[in-house]
Amino acid sequence: MTYTWLYAVAPADTGAPPPDTPGGVAGEHPRTVGAGSLLAVVGSVPDPDFDAEALQRRLRDPQWLEPAVRAHHRVVSATAGRALPVRFGTVYRDDDRVRALLTAHADAFRTALARVADRTEWGVKAHLDKARLDEARANADPAAATGTGGPPDDDRPGTAYLLRRRAARDRDTRDLSDAAARARQVHLALTGLADHSTEHPPQPPEATGVRDPMLLNGAYLVHRSREAGFARAVRGLREQHAPVLRLELTGPWPPYSFVDLPTGDGAP
Repeated sequence: MTYTWLYAVAPADTGAPPPDTPGGVAGEHPRTVGAGSLLAVVGSVPDPDFDAEALQRRLRDPQWLEPAVRAHHRVVSATAGRALPVRFGTVYRDDDRVRALLTAHADAFRTALARVADRTEWGVKAHLDKARLDEARANADPAAATGTGGPPDDDRPGTAYLLRRRAARDRDTRDLSDAAARARQVHLALTGLADHSTEHPPQPPEATGVRDPMLLNGAYLVHRSREAGFARAVRGLREQHAPVLRLELTGPWPPYSFVDLPTGDGAP
């Protein structure tokens, strides 16, 4: 017995997945389930490994989760362009439940498809670039950067040390505030170039491997005809806000951040 893993929803005239579509989360070959003007890209996954309890265990297992997420993404990417990506881990009891989902929420799916048609998602992350900022400051004023500027205070070395520590702390606070304000400017500028935008919570250093704080984790839905202009704008903003900010552009991605689909009641 198998369950049905849902990858994406597309217009019916999209057709079957290409023959070279990679294997899915269980190594299965993706196929389609149709209902009216819609079709779902799905895969058959073995029920002992993907019932509700087993799936929850797997979602907590990083050794299974990472390759499975990659497999899901590869299938979604192979069908992208006119398809709605579905959240990872969406499983139904069988194909009939998927057909019922498409039928019951056909209007919502068609509205979502029109929203993302011919558009891709781009991600822009902004971090405070502390190392480059300190380097630029040191090049401009070496004495001030090292805290050795100003008159010597041989009589009260402890007080002088505390004053330098306070000055460094105040400078770090101003740097972070300035970087946060610049990140707002970046987001507003890119929002003006995108059809839709949204912000995700900043990721912690444990997730990014970057010690400097993340100040923007933005996602932008951009029409394919404007992708090159969007990338140029990011490069311009990168130069404009260096060395305070470090901007990272990723994409194009399927529009995961701009699809909020009904999932119905058909889970195993």
